[in-house]
Amino acid sequence: GQLRGEKIVTSECWPNGVPQVMPADDRGEITELYARYAWGIDLADEEQAIATFARDAEFDHLWQGKVQGHDAIRANLRKLWYDRQHWWYGRQHLMQHFIMDPHPEGARVRCFFQILQWNADYRTNFVFGIGTRDDRLVKRDGRWKFFRLTVNAWTEVDQVPWKADRSLPQRPPYRSDPADTRPFDEQTRDPF
Repeated sequence: GQLRGEKIVTSECWPNGVPQVMPADDRGEITELYARYAWGIDLADEEQAIATFARDAEFDHLWQGKVQGHDAIRANLRKLWYDRQHWWYGRQHLMQHFIMDPHPEGARVRCFFQILQWNADYRTNFVFGIGTRDDRLVKRDGRWKFFRLTVNAWTEVDQVPWKADRSLPQRPPYRSDPADTRPFDEQTRDPF
């Protein structure tokens, strides 16, 4: 266990004390939690998705803001699935490169994510978005659950958690001349 002074810190998540490194069994269960979450939200399996959250969980979603509790999370998911179904249908959330840190309260899990999208109109696939996650997980009834799920989509320069100096030199300010919109027969008569 983890010592605080001379005392071993225990919790519902860590009855034998907080480990220094995420144990393999917990790592495997947490990785599967992310998979169950993706299968649930991407295939509109409401009960599968909700089962990945603790009852008092917070869900901070870029486009919808922060909500708390199963009822509010369920309402947000239904809006994505039904109000924006054409936009959501055929989506796959991929999460990887997990950093899992044990804490007395549970686990802090950070990862990269990509969202692949099948476009129903064009029947093509594209990358819809990329970013990072910084989630807090707790153990409830012996199972890992999301307690605070935070999506950080890379939509602006300041959303990328870049650690080095950020200079981002801009590309040269070249601007092409406007396209010639005259009829082609008229353009054909231009001097050579």
